[in-house]
Amino acid sequence: MTGSITTAKVLIITQNWGIEETELTRPLRDLRKAGARVTLAAAEQAPVETLQHDRYEGERLDPDTTYDQVHAEDSDLLVVPGGTTNVDRLRVAEAPIALAQAFAKAGKPLAAICHGAWLLVNADLLGGKTLTSTRYIKRDVENAGGVQVNEPVHIDDAQGWRLITSRKPDDLDAFVGAIKDTLG
Repeated sequence: MTGSITTAKVLIITQNWGIEETELTRPLRDLRKAGARVTLAAAEQAPVETLQHDRYEGERLDPDTTYDQVHAEDSDLLVVPGGTTNVDRLRVAEAPIALAQAFAKAGKPLAAICHGAWLLVNADLLGGKTLTSTRYIKRDVENAGGVQVNEPVHIDDAQGWRLITSRKPDDLDAFVGAIKDTLG
């Protein structure tokens, strides 16, 4: 990896609405506080509106850029936060799919929490991988060739790239910790 979190460049991608608040804000703020350079890329250069539990209004954040303006070669690790509506839209958009594929092809780590793994299903990246995610997409993960486990965080290095996954907001300490360890 980069050898030091203070030289690491992390890319977080989201839609502009429907992101599970803490699944975005915790990695974003915790990694920045640890010294990583974190870029938030959204579908549009407009406020990112988060939700709490997919239904209650959450915090609004300004993205740094749009996800069609970023490239895998410019970052060390990709983070995909959950939120049912967020990832349901991400997984059918060309740019996020291409980004996830480019990270994996380059052997760079990807981290997904909760519904975030849905993007990896549509990017056809789960064959031969073991991961954890929300139980609601277990069948999708398995149909895509992945093996679903029920753990707070799971790290899989198969297929030449690291996948860090977690199930839900309660797992954020383990999720962010695994990202920090991976970055160095």
